[in-house]
Amino acid sequence: MARPAGDQLNAHAAPATNGHMGISRPSSSQPLSTTQLISHIPKILPHERVFPIQIGSELFKLSGASLSSDAPSYFSQYFLCQLKQAEENGEDISNAIRTLSIDRDPDTFKDIALHLQGYHVKPRDATHFVRLFADAQFYRLPKLMSQLYEESIFTTIGERQFEIPRELFNDPGNSPNFFSLGFAVFFSSPDELFPGLDREGLLRPPSIVPPAIPTRNGDIFAELLNLLRGYPVNIRDEGHRAELLRDCRYFNFKGLEQRLIPHQISYNLSRRRHEIVLRLRDILKSGITVASEPTALDPAAGWVNYARPFVDEKSYELVLEIGDESTRLQFGPNGSIRAEFFGEVKTRVAKLFEVISTKLNLPPTTQPLGLLMAQGGASSQPATPGNTPLSEDLVRVVMDPEASVTLDGRAWSLEEAGNSSVPSSAGGPGGVSGGGEQNSPSALLLSVPASQPFSRKRRRVDMNGGLEEWIVRTGQWRLRIQGVKNGKAAVECCLVAVKLDAMSSEHARNLQRSFLGG
Repeated sequence: MARPAGDQLNAHAAPATNGHMGISRPSSSQPLSTTQLISHIPKILPHERVFPIQIGSELFKLSGASLSSDAPSYFSQYFLCQLKQAEENGEDISNAIRTLSIDRDPDTFKDIALHLQGYHVKPRDATHFVRLFADAQFYRLPKLMSQLYEESIFTTIGERQFEIPRELFNDPGNSPNFFSLGFAVFFSSPDELFPGLDREGLLRPPSIVPPAIPTRNGDIFAELLNLLRGYPVNIRDEGHRAELLRDCRYFNFKGLEQRLIPHQISYNLSRRRHEIVLRLRDILKSGITVASEPTALDPAAGWVNYARPFVDEKSYELVLEIGDESTRLQFGPNGSIRAEFFGEVKTRVAKLFEVISTKLNLPPTTQPLGLLMAQGGASSQPATPGNTPLSEDLVRVVMDPEASVTLDGRAWSLEEAGNSSVPSSAGGPGGVSGGGEQNSPSALLLSVPASQPFSRKRRRVDMNGGLEEWIVRTGQWRLRIQGVKNGKAAVECCLVAVKLDAMSSEHARNLQRSFLGG
């Protein structure tokens, strides 16, 4: 609609847009070449005419070709209405064109004018980006909006500014993330004007604050970006790794987090298979699988495998590391060994066994359904391995001669303890297992290290009577699935010792203490 002379459109109402509105379109009878598509400008406004636009305190004069190059838009519709009304009234078009006045920033519009004249405009920083973004949306410039939606993300982390290519977030393991969720306005569809706002009666674009996260460390984020780009980052120590992991979780970079968690992948030539060593707290249920390895004696035998989600293309045999002095081994009658867990580790082991149960098509809990409902459901039950079909509260342990055991700071072995004749439930000679079916010796001798001058006697552990206990400072275990008779289920999960650092007494623990400050 044409306006009388002197009228100003101080951005008091964004003109309603209609994809058609009588705007002429180029003929599509002949397909255009790539060069023609780039250089072709639709004749929406007369290309040779100049149209005046007052932005703030500065007057801009742009040709119809420039305004038509990114149309339909705020500008093309305003001047098209004037031309049509002049044509209907029989007026001279030169006298009918009136100045469009908009109360916006002229410096930002200088870059928009360059874009309309055919130049590529690249945002310089976060502030420049949000100003171009807001005005391109408000003026309804479709090409500029599409360009900005493909531009890098500009943000400030801590005190550092970053320009982040969007393709870094295309990996499904790292998207959606903090930026696609927290700054959704920059990731929404270009067809939607200011998501969440009603376009009708919009006086001016809302104020958009440049994305900034002042509470995070810019140097740590720079290292995360290098990792996302594929460059290696030298992890200086465990404190540095913890900082990287903390910010990975903050920004929801799940794939990158899996690459950073402490792990070790190697090929075990003796077992002829690949292994992955992971800490219990880093295990995710989506990475757990069970590899069946039936034998003539045990058709249900198998091993728990693991693949890091978003990272590993295949599964490896899992070697589970459990630390924090949260494991107690109890040596019982007939050579049986059971593991008891405490605190958070007990809950994690129980959840792990529940996941393994579902992988084996077993119910995650052994509690009767009616009892569970009466007590508030499965989530109300205490998290303990005994509530799963794979174990009792005390988990069965297998200790083979191949296990590396450090007891009270000294290397310990089954042969040294005079127990080399004990067969193993895993099939090898010389092991101590959780089963009571082996012909065990009547005693297991545990040597006190010679470095302890307070006692030169050897302690005798009566495996058929008394109950010897070890506290495991840190242990690495394989998880073996094996058939069992008269159990809660047809199979059970037992822990096969790989490497243990254990203590047999409070005195041994005190010997390893250190004073504060060194």
